[in-house]
Amino acid sequence: MQKSALTIGMIVIAVILLFPIVITFTNSLMTEREIEINYGMIGFLGETTSANVNRMVNIKLIPDQVSLEQYGQLLIYTPKYLAMFWNSVFLVVPIIAGQTVIAALAAYAFSKLKFRGRDIWFLIYVLTMLMPFQVTLVPNYIMADQLGILNSSKAILLPAIFSAFGVFMLRQFMLHIPYAYIEAAKIDGAGHMRIFLTIIMPLMKPGIAGLVVLLFVDYWNMVEQPLIFLEDPFKQPLSVFLSKVNDGERGIAFAASMLYMAPMVLLFLYAESHFIRGIQLSGIKG
Repeated sequence: MQKSALTIGMIVIAVILLFPIVITFTNSLMTEREIEINYGMIGFLGETTSANVNRMVNIKLIPDQVSLEQYGQLLIYTPKYLAMFWNSVFLVVPIIAGQTVIAALAAYAFSKLKFRGRDIWFLIYVLTMLMPFQVTLVPNYIMADQLGILNSSKAILLPAIFSAFGVFMLRQFMLHIPYAYIEAAKIDGAGHMRIFLTIIMPLMKPGIAGLVVLLFVDYWNMVEQPLIFLEDPFKQPLSVFLSKVNDGERGIAFAASMLYMAPMVLLFLYAESHFIRGIQLSGIKG
């Protein structure tokens, strides 16, 4: 009985969480005219017009006529969308690659090497995670201005690559790797770099997969950093485009949202098993 109630409860929660995604997908298959009929009585940013204040939004799950008009309008007649999509790719991929490499090396040092003050230095390093990123925006802005990299991708890439989160997560994962493996490799004459590449890294695949998924979701959705560091709108990522969808672009909003979510969903489905195991072993809980 208790198990059945728990199952029903989980199903209800899953339906509630998936409902916005389902609505976005089905609405992306509607024509622009149908979108206008269903949502035209309110301002797209929540501003209700006086003429329609007593009317309600018509949320429909099934379109009257399945159409790819929104996707065609977005991909063919809105070149700004594709440009900002690639801006997102060229920002997120280097951040993930750079932070993963640096985090793996630092995590190896903090977990497997013995040096004076190791735990204290790690604690100081991880304390930066306690500060909201909004707190560091002003120092990062001043630093980027002094270095002359404002309005360039470097202003976003450098702080992100050296973030403490990846080090913390991979270090927690590496603690589960027995030190006996390293001792056996040292007896065979292996150095630290060989041990790291041939022993540690193959065992770190679940942890790295979990880190990659979390980093992708985090930086694919960033809005504040591009708005502050990138003044040129043609250099801003896709997340900024969606945050600025206005009343005149209501017809493509749902298609844009679906295409925006697609990379995150596909990445999670591809790395699901490794991601779950990596999160479990790293000790990170939601």
